[in-house]
Amino acid sequence: MSYLDNILFVLILAAGFGYFAINVKKLIRNIKLGRNVDRFDNPGERWNNMAMIALGQSKMVRKPVMGILHIIVYVGFILINIELLEIIVDGIAGTHRVFSFMGGFYSFLIGTFELLAFGVIVSVAIFWIRRNIIKLKRFIHSDLKGWPKSDANYILYFETVLMILFLTMNAADGHLQAVGAHHYVQAGSFPISGFISPLFDGMSEGTVILIERAAWWMHIVGILVFMNYLYYSKHLHILLAFPNTYFANLKPKGKFVNLESVTAEVKLMMDPNADPFAAAPPAEEGAVPEKFGASDVQDLNWVQLMNAYTCTECGRCTESCPANITGKKLSPRNIMMKTRDRLEEVGKNIDKNKGTFVDDGKSLLNDYITPEELWACTTCNGCVEACPVNIDPLSIIMDMRRYLVMEQSAAPVELNGMMTNIENNGAPWQYSQMDRLNWKDEA
Repeated sequence: MSYLDNILFVLILAAGFGYFAINVKKLIRNIKLGRNVDRFDNPGERWNNMAMIALGQSKMVRKPVMGILHIIVYVGFILINIELLEIIVDGIAGTHRVFSFMGGFYSFLIGTFELLAFGVIVSVAIFWIRRNIIKLKRFIHSDLKGWPKSDANYILYFETVLMILFLTMNAADGHLQAVGAHHYVQAGSFPISGFISPLFDGMSEGTVILIERAAWWMHIVGILVFMNYLYYSKHLHILLAFPNTYFANLKPKGKFVNLESVTAEVKLMMDPNADPFAAAPPAEEGAVPEKFGASDVQDLNWVQLMNAYTCTECGRCTESCPANITGKKLSPRNIMMKTRDRLEEVGKNIDKNKGTFVDDGKSLLNDYITPEELWACTTCNGCVEACPVNIDPLSIIMDMRRYLVMEQSAAPVELNGMMTNIENNGAPWQYSQMDRLNWKDEA
């Protein structure tokens, strides 16, 4: 490589990582718009969750065939990009296969990378067939149209092209090593690209060098483009699956979080002699009462917002949802996608107004998620259990329901009747407390 090539490489590298850093900063800013919640307890259990679920893919392999194929793509894509370190050093220093000094271990690495690259291509082809030819129900669901549907295919094309470029680069390199081309040191093992190398027989050395260099440049530029594409894609979970599983809720599924202010009121109702100042949580003088529940993304906590960005849009949650199965409007996947869409809208509003959110007359509730969707939920936790990266759509649903009930008194008629009966009769049924134990006389 000439000095001009080195300079161009450094500029492209700086632009790629610089834009990525800008997007990461924006991502963190948007997540921090959420309310604070303590998820730093039990670090041992949290590290174990991250190791088993994010790294070990333990929930993916519940569907063994697809789980194994996903692991091949996941491991292959991560490990193959280790070679990115060598490409960066070569690009900056003008060297070629600078890590070849490792000898046999280097050959083992390159050979392993090639086998994984082939595995990635095969796995991605199967994923594409399932999505576009077989058309599994969760991939053609009504909530997966437009950009989300296209994005899933773009990622598959991206991964395929990057793997083909990697193998083409190695095939041309292996050919040039065999003919003793200057600068192409004898290094590496090519179990897959070795089958491609014969295609270069009969070509001039200059032509093969041009193909190798073109594949090399397109491979590194493609990786940088892919890295920056992640922010706009469902594949952001490649990065966020790790913190998302670490900070996931460790409480038993089905245990809902009580508001301290409401708990204090209930204690006073149960014990009229209780000290109201002791029961109530401390509040600053003149503080505005906290909103009950959530009507917009700023009312959710930061883990819920991270959940929205982590969503893989795989549809396992919606596939497991009894409300959706029976034809209701609710789709847990759509809850997460709409939350992310609204959060992105709020983020752009802040960017446009120099760091301050200006009321745009919209909210997550009604403009993105309807009460009909929220009340269709049976709170069975099926979506939470099904998610391969521990996302919790139910917590968002419950917080928005809480807002509807406690801020707008907008519960369904049936629920209002039940709550009135509990308040007046101490039971969900419409009869007096004097008759509550009549059933035992009939036994």
